Order: sequence, then structure tokens, then C-alpha cells
Amino acid sequence: MREATDSIHFVTVSATNTTIVPVVLSGGGGTRLWPASRLTRPKQLIPLVEDRSMMRATIDRVAAIGTTARPIIVTNNDHADAITREMVASGYPDARLILEPVGRNTAPAVAVAAMEAMKDGDPLMLILPADHTIGNEPVFQEAIGFATEAAGAGFLVTFGIPPSRPETGYGYIRVGTPINSTANRIAEFKEKPDAATAAQYNESGEYLWNSGMFLIRASRYLEELELHAPDIAASTAAAFNNARLDGNQIHLDPVAFADGRSDSIDYAVMERTTMAAVVPTDPDWNDVGSWESLWDIGAKDDTGNVLIGDVVAVATSGSYVRSSDRLVATVGVEGMIIVDTPDAVLVARRESAQDVKAVVDKLRETKRPELDNDGTASRPWGRFRTIDSGPGFRILHLWLDPGAKTSLKTHAHRSEHWLVLSGAARITTGETCRLVPPKESVYIPAGEIHRLENPGDDTLEVIEVDIGAYVGEDDIMRYMDAYGRTDRRG
Repeated sequence: MREATDSIHFVTVSATNTTIVPVVLSGGGGTRLWPASRLTRPKQLIPLVEDRSMMRATIDRVAAIGTTARPIIVTNNDHADAITREMVASGYPDARLILEPVGRNTAPAVAVAAMEAMKDGDPLMLILPADHTIGNEPVFQEAIGFATEAAGAGFLVTFGIPPSRPETGYGYIRVGTPINSTANRIAEFKEKPDAATAAQYNESGEYLWNSGMFLIRASRYLEELELHAPDIAASTAAAFNNARLDGNQIHLDPVAFADGRSDSIDYAVMERTTMAAVVPTDPDWNDVGSWESLWDIGAKDDTGNVLIGDVVAVATSGSYVRSSDRLVATVGVEGMIIVDTPDAVLVARRESAQDVKAVVDKLRETKRPELDNDGTASRPWGRFRTIDSGPGFRILHLWLDPGAKTSLKTHAHRSEHWLVLSGAARITTGETCRLVPPKESVYIPAGEIHRLENPGDDTLEVIEVDIGAYVGEDDIMRYMDAYGRTDRRG
């Protein structure tokens, strides 16, 4: 398809002429990027590629197209707090979060997003996974404009990427007849091929990589879903119509949604509809599906290494080495992936990057805690990591977002000692409220009412030492909470 792409004369179609609602799908676990990506804090919520998360980058990217519509984020309950913080940081505190009780793949996720979008008319939905990177954002914004005409005419438009190499990790699209000067019908979808077949696809010039990004009118998607997957249409409608609203969070009915079939938008709709279309675009896209992907897009040294964090590489080439908070040294290695986190280390050949999921499967089988998290837990006010714990004690590293605050609360069984590392903390103890600068500490005895706040514009870092007969998270009595929480968590 590369020759066909080169021959297209693109015309600019302003995306602002039509209401476009960004729909971000953030339900994946990122298992091939373990141990950095965990189930409770998957790849889209961590800064793997730059100093912002891929979720934040996705929202910042769609803001540039000029739409004033509130984004719709489809995710799960475990990630709601973290995504809320990302939306606030991106200037969308009123973004709508649709929370899935269980994962059911992208076809149901897009369906409930379409139902929510249609509360404000019948907009086009710009459907984007939260875990992709776009190196050339102006090119992608231009492609959105190109797709608007076809999507407005009722086509279900996906964005196809001209392949730069034979790739067994991506699905392919065979391009059909032109619809207009910027879009073509899709002749055929192809599953992830073996290496020989991928090479044939590249040589033919008839194929594009399937990016998994779409521009579709909300009502058209629901019509096509009803036609080709009526069971999914029914289960998602029941889950949405019986959803529980909590501010800007939409909690889908757990029984109706769980009873529905799991399927992707490609299988359920795109491969069956007669109205599938593709707009070719080359915005330096990557789906960040493995450590090999991160090596591919990373900045390399003279010997082809991507080195992140505190790394010393000697006689090392073609490798991806990532350190979280301690020195990692390599000697005489080639084509390796080495990822160090607080509680786990991954060592693999680069060509085996897709097989990291097998490690995750073994962790799941053996119920290892390293599957879920690295000792870090999210809260509406930020996050904390357990540094050490034992009988009668626990040591935590806390990060509070700007303007955030913990509950006003007491603990029955433990005392706390807070040491401010960076930022200024506003600390309430009993009837006293004071501003505590870095390197100073405050002691809170068991039973005393207290609260920790970050009044500054930067992240507040605090070390907390808990001492007592019981130091579990559920030793808490709330008196006031800025986030409306009633559960017994910190």
C-alpha cells in the first residue's frame, strides 16, 4: 500500500466542523511489559516513554484537535483513582469515566462509550487505546481531519500505518477501492502473520498495519453492533441502562456486563461490516506492546543500547536496560532486555520480548503478589509504596499530588511518624494545623485525629513509619474525606 499512499493528494478537512468526542480505552493489563507494568498500575499509567504517562499523552494529543467535548475513558474500578489524577493534570477534571466490572474487550467498551456519547447528540467518536505512542502528532491530527468526511458519511474508519518492516506482532489490513481522496474501503483484515507472510504483505504494497484507532459516528457503531453482534448490543445496553452514577463516574451494572460476550471491535464489527474504511497515515506510531517496542523507539547510544536510569554498560550492545532506583551494571551482553524494579528483575533476549507474558501466566498460576503491584498502591490523593514491613511496623513512601489531601482520620492500633522529603506539607494533628518544610518530621500517636495535605504546586514526598500492634490499611476511622470515600483504606 505504500505506493498507493504516496499517490494520494490529501485535502484538509477541519475536525472542528464536526463534534468529535475522544474515547480512550484503558482496560489492558500490559502483561508483556512486566515488571514495570502491573495489573494495578499498567503500562498506560506509568511514564515508560517520556516524563508523562501514555494515558496523559493520549489526552494531551486529542486536546490539540480543537474539540471541546469532554473525553470518555473506559477503564476498570482499580484504575479509576489514577486516571482521575491524569485527567485533572490534563485539564479535564470533568472527563467521563465508564468503569467496567470485568474486562470484555473493545467491542463492548466502545458500545458503552457510544451510548454515553449520544447523551450529547450524535458525535463522531475518536477511539484511541491509552497505550500507544505518536511521534509526529501534527501528522496524526491531519489524518483525523482526513477521516472526518468518510466517518461523517457513515463509514467506520480506522487508521492504517504503512509497514516499515515485516512485523508478526501486528494485524494487517488489505486496502480496497477508494472512497474519496483520503480514504479507502477495507478489502480484508488479516491476523498477526508469521514472519514469511508478513514479508509477503510488505512486498505486495497492498497492506497497512492495523493501528486499532478509529473515527466512527456513535449511532453508526451501535447500528452495526446490533446487526453483527446483537448479543453484545443487548448486554451492553442493559449494563449501561442500569449503571450507577457517582459524579463523573459511570459504574456499569456488574451482572449484565459480566453476562455479555467478550470480543474485539475488529472481530465483532469491523470484519463483518460493509462500511469499513481506512485512512493511511504515518505519524511515527507504536503500540508499545513489548520491551522490544520500547527499544525500537528509544534513543540509542553508539552501540545501539537504550539505557534508562542508573545504568553502567560495558561491552554491551543492542540492549534495553532500565533501572528504577539502583545501579544496574552490564558486561559483555548483546541484544538483551534487563528491567529492574523494586521487587523484581527481568532478564530476556530481545527476540523473546513477546514471551514475557508467559512469566506473567506463571505468576498468576502461583498467585504471586508481583503480578499485581510492586508494593505501590494508588489513592485519590496520590500513591504510596511499602518500603519495608514486619511484625509491628511498616515503612511507606508517600507521593501526594498538588492540592491533594488524605482523610481527616484516626488509627486505633498504630502511631505514625511523618518525615517530609520534598515539598511543604500542611499537617493537622488534633486541634493544630501547621506547615512542615523538608527535613522536618511530625509524630502522631495512636488515636489522635490527623490529616496530611499538599498545598503546593509540586508533588509532596513523605516517609511514613507506622508502629503498633496492627499496621494494616483497614485500621482507619474517617471523619472527613475530600473524595467522598467511605471504605476503610488510607
